[in-house]
Amino acid sequence: MTIKDIARESGFAVSTVSRALNNHPDVSEETKRKIQEVVAAHSFVPNQNARQLKRTATNSIAVLVKGISNMLFAPILEQTQVLIEKAGYTAQVCYLDEDDNEVRQAHQLIRESKPLGLLFLGGNLLNFQQAFAQIPIPAVLVAASAAGLNFPNLSSVSTDDTAASARAIQHLVEKGHRNIGVIGGNRHDTSSISYLRYLGCQKTFEQYRIEFHEEQYQKARFSYESGYHAMKRLLQSSPKVTAVFAMSDVMAIGACRLLLDQGIQIPRDISVMGFDGIELAEYYNPKLSTIAQSKSQMAEQGVSILLDCIEKQAPAVHQVVDFQMREGESVCRLRPQPAFASESTQYDSGGIGR
Repeated sequence: MTIKDIARESGFAVSTVSRALNNHPDVSEETKRKIQEVVAAHSFVPNQNARQLKRTATNSIAVLVKGISNMLFAPILEQTQVLIEKAGYTAQVCYLDEDDNEVRQAHQLIRESKPLGLLFLGGNLLNFQQAFAQIPIPAVLVAASAAGLNFPNLSSVSTDDTAASARAIQHLVEKGHRNIGVIGGNRHDTSSISYLRYLGCQKTFEQYRIEFHEEQYQKARFSYESGYHAMKRLLQSSPKVTAVFAMSDVMAIGACRLLLDQGIQIPRDISVMGFDGIELAEYYNPKLSTIAQSKSQMAEQGVSILLDCIEKQAPAVHQVVDFQMREGESVCRLRPQPAFASESTQYDSGGIGR
């Protein structure tokens, strides 16, 4: 008799039986009792060598983190690891650069360590389109939607990036800004998050009949340094911008640093809006206005979906989590300008943070 036989007769998943036999605290006493009854009835004795092999070789879940400097993923990863370990599995974490191919790395992990499932924190959909079909195990993509890829073993948990970016631009417009710069990734890559976020910007510009010129968009990597240099280029190409939307908080903070180094006051001279809601945005000076993604929902739903796929052979699902417009101190309201007004009277300091 094997552990699979115990699972079939008791009505529980193999992983549940395994955790019960190893006396994991997340298995209820009633479940343990029912499983022990089946074990006793068949005089089942677990193979200690096989159990050790199972722990080291086939009880892991691989977590691939895309973007070494992506601070959005730090709290998601921390919570994900806790949830994976609590469920009786081992989390195997692999960090990748922003430009690395996460699907190719997943193939290598499957060959080397044979994980039961994959959890991708971020990813480029083009990489999935080209190579995911050869991956045989369940996987969940977090922070990007895989709904359009139609792989039966690939689920996803994401924010509506287009709607969230539209809300960010709307906030700037509501504060009186019409000359808005944007810092983001490759907006021409239709498989990227930057493309989806730019669609949201474009939608709001069109809604309010705001002109947006090519030089008002500056391409950057998702890092402080790249946001810094993109802001420098934006000032050179579009010196009359009154507000900037950066497609990540790390880009926004890099942009803020450049403005401060140039003696430009935030938000008095230029307002700055971010995206992600990382912890540092709360403590940066000025406190960053941003679109906050629900990191706890992403972690909880990502792990829950993957465990269902591993343990219950559940089909792929695609969840969209909430986002929140979080006002800080980095965006101010512009006053309507009379014909004789000077540039120094364009802002309303009383509108900061309101």
